[in-house]
Amino acid sequence: MLNITTFLDANACRLPSKTVFLNPETGASYTSGDLLRCACGLAALLLDRGVSRGDRVLLYLDSSPEYLLSYFALWRIGAVAVPCNRVYTADELAYLLAQSGATLCVTDPDGAATLASIPGAPPSLVAPDPDTLRASPVIPPAPTSPDDLCQLQYTSGTTGKPKGAMLTHGNWLAALLSESDVLACRQFDVYLGIYPMGHVGLSWGIAALRAGALYIMMRRYRLDPYLDLCERHGVTILAGMPPVIHTLLDCPPGTETRLRAVRSIISGGGPLHREIWRKFHLRYGIPVVNAYGLSETIVVGTGTVIRPEDYATADRFESVGHPVCFSEVKIVDVSDPSRTLPPDAPGEIALRGPAVAAGYWQMPEATADVFLPDGWFLTGDIGYLDADHRLFITDRKKDMIVFSGWKIYPTELEETLLKHPAVAELAVFGLPDEHHGELPAVAVVWRPDRPDATPDALLDFARAHLAPYKVPRRVFEMPALPRVNGWKILRRDLRSRFSAP
Repeated sequence: MLNITTFLDANACRLPSKTVFLNPETGASYTSGDLLRCACGLAALLLDRGVSRGDRVLLYLDSSPEYLLSYFALWRIGAVAVPCNRVYTADELAYLLAQSGATLCVTDPDGAATLASIPGAPPSLVAPDPDTLRASPVIPPAPTSPDDLCQLQYTSGTTGKPKGAMLTHGNWLAALLSESDVLACRQFDVYLGIYPMGHVGLSWGIAALRAGALYIMMRRYRLDPYLDLCERHGVTILAGMPPVIHTLLDCPPGTETRLRAVRSIISGGGPLHREIWRKFHLRYGIPVVNAYGLSETIVVGTGTVIRPEDYATADRFESVGHPVCFSEVKIVDVSDPSRTLPPDAPGEIALRGPAVAAGYWQMPEATADVFLPDGWFLTGDIGYLDADHRLFITDRKKDMIVFSGWKIYPTELEETLLKHPAVAELAVFGLPDEHHGELPAVAVVWRPDRPDATPDALLDFARAHLAPYKVPRRVFEMPALPRVNGWKILRRDLRSRFSAP
């Protein structure tokens, strides 16, 4: 048997009164014992609503204690969490509900209203205030196995159709062990988390909880509160992303003292530019845990990372490091994944290890394309291994855009934006941006004689139908799109043309 929530029981026994989770916006804090009882209280409510083992339940909440407890409650009873971003629109939610076959949604009052507007949507449960659950009796964990499904983490592919990576209790065990190991996390650490709870980056926070550390959550990243929390609580492990690290470089002298307790900062979700990394290291002296992984591998559950002890040989400031724990990495020929390439030869990055997802939910063909029979997972990213087996990312096989750690897929946006009546054709692509990594942009060809054929009208349409981070930041009007033989759109041509100063 393996139920991932049993770490809550262990911590409630050995650290029952230690504060391990803090919501600084409200001041609400939770001990190890509180987390176990609150999770069990919510689990009991889910059982009362008819949720049973294997049922999928959509989580449509903002980052909050309720979101975290919803994961634990569902895993406790053997059900399957389907997390999503609270800023998703009804259009985006409708697909997730249908594809996952969710039988219930855990949400807030406003979210319940949005879900009720979707034809055929399942009923909603408004998440209760955790304070009402602190005295709940403990219920035993469902007797799940390492191979039992506990989460569908939706990610998109080049087809634009979101795919639900099937994550298991065993996957999560590997991820928590790997991330605790990478961070050398102990009960006296303080972790400041900024990753949205619908994002697989939440795993860093859960790894901190498993170690008995204090996890401080930020619902939204803002620089001043971020620095205040670091200073006030003596944060030792910081969640970060390339834009955050870039912003810290622009802070006034003296900011270094506000981060004096920090011994490592995490970066991932997109490329950390070499010069930004080098300047940060020289100014702050804080090792960057530069991590590589995917939703399908629960970040570095199976992946690679630069650790603080690697800094003696990390002076190039561009690698994502060595394999973590039980992970394996190799480079394969893009057109023939059975052929492994030698050191320094670029190709597709393949990962194998215990946190690799079991495949994509209800998508056997997409699963077969990238989850190979011998356990290797084809990431779609291009890179190479040097002679010391350090991994370097050089390009992406897919056309995805990485905006502040969020993956944006052009086809998904195009399918939505093409519904605007003034659009004849368009193409979404990424523009390099020093702060955010990339910005989503769109090149559009208008239909003739349309009064609503304006960039502002298209952006208004995008805001109504897409999550905010997916809305294009630039609109370029063109008479025609560049294509290969009049067919395939040349996104690289667009990137090159509009990236020029």
